[in-house]
Amino acid sequence: MDRVTVKRMGGAAIGRWTVSIAALIAAGLPTVASADTLRDALAQTYASNPTLTGARAGLRATDEGVAIARAPGLPDISAEASYRRFVKRSANSFTSPKKALGGSVTATVPLYEGGFVRNSISAAKARVEQGRASLQATEGDVFTQAVAAYMDVIRDSAIVDLNAGNVKVLETNLQASKDRFQVGDLTRTDVAQSEARLSVARSDLQRAQANLDFSRQTYLEVVGKFPGNLEAPPVLPGLPAASDDAVEVAVANNPDLAAARQAARAAEYDIGVAEGLRMPKFSAFGTGNYVDYQGTLGGGRAGLKQIDKTATVGLQASVPIFQGGEPGAKVRQAQARKSQALEAQTAAERAVIADARVAFSRYQAALGVIDSSQEAVSANELALEGVRAEQGVGTRNVLDVLNAEQELLNSRSTLISAKRDAYVAGFALLAAMGRAQARDLGLDGGSLYDPVANYRRVHGKIWDWGSDPKPKPIAASTKGEPSVAAVPAHSPVATPEK
Repeated sequence: MDRVTVKRMGGAAIGRWTVSIAALIAAGLPTVASADTLRDALAQTYASNPTLTGARAGLRATDEGVAIARAPGLPDISAEASYRRFVKRSANSFTSPKKALGGSVTATVPLYEGGFVRNSISAAKARVEQGRASLQATEGDVFTQAVAAYMDVIRDSAIVDLNAGNVKVLETNLQASKDRFQVGDLTRTDVAQSEARLSVARSDLQRAQANLDFSRQTYLEVVGKFPGNLEAPPVLPGLPAASDDAVEVAVANNPDLAAARQAARAAEYDIGVAEGLRMPKFSAFGTGNYVDYQGTLGGGRAGLKQIDKTATVGLQASVPIFQGGEPGAKVRQAQARKSQALEAQTAAERAVIADARVAFSRYQAALGVIDSSQEAVSANELALEGVRAEQGVGTRNVLDVLNAEQELLNSRSTLISAKRDAYVAGFALLAAMGRAQARDLGLDGGSLYDPVANYRRVHGKIWDWGSDPKPKPIAASTKGEPSVAAVPAHSPVATPEK
């Protein structure tokens, strides 16, 4: 899209979008039977865009941070086993065994960790919330890219049709000029002007086709397949009437800002984690030992027990006295990062406000361009009709007709581009307001990704040997797709009506 760094979309389901901008778009972008819809494109993007599927995997990794933070506060149980042979024994020892088989089990239960574990868990949970907000932001970004790619294909298809039609008209004009030159009605200059204009039109057609190829390749990259016949997009949900309204909604709902807030919250808990490093720690422990001397203790003499069993329980306290200044440095470091997170939150808020205002301004400007372009098309159609009539009575020449035709072509192209820009800008405005979720877009016909489900699944797991199935790619590669030139283009658009 036009370099608008906007983030979210949404409001109501695509099937329920209800604003007049769609009427403006549809007027210049006719539909085709059995065509792909914008909802189809977004559903395909939601299911297989690698940026989005990768962000989901990243959130699952963040979910595990809570279990990792909780682990130091849970009991720690370990076992040891050993087998020893005493190859050189003391000459003064008459009971030394020749070999021993032993084992021990130790259990340690943390009782107090100085707030380290508690704050670590809280910080991890805040980062999970941050990750969920970031996933929402990524979802909105990807959907915005998909909408822009969809509209680019429609726009460029229409412009290719316009230029192809212009070439046909100029070919007819050239033939007519040659015929009239043969009968002496026109000069060689008139024929040359027609030939030159036709050559320019053919180069414009090639350029338009290259732009369409680029847009179709971008569509493949974002959506995951080449576009077929694309329907005109549905209406957008209600847009704010004023820039301040957009800003108010964006500040409340934009997920980038929500992620920044959660990052600042996590940084506050990180200070508590650092402070815990200089606090006393208390734990309970128990140890059991087993030794079997394999009948070799005391040369195996009677009366000596060849198996020894012991058990120990107790409490342990660890009180830091001096650690070289490391805890104090880590506390100051965490405080500085908290300050950094607060500034990042302010920066994110500024960016969200700017995005909302810029998107609103561009949307309004695009609507104004549509109105002006529609008037220009109507005026140029009348002008062309008049110039052709005047040429018929000899008051206009061939160049005047060619210029009038070019002006009409330019105004029609501008109108098509303006309609594309208006739709993308309107979508971008809604995106900046933080409503670009799949449920907002009506993509609930299939299974939606639940960012909370994985957290619930792993939240209580404490088994050390737990794991998930071996990771496999979700998004498919497009390397096997044919080149864009080998895929027939399906142009859904004819010359726009007045």
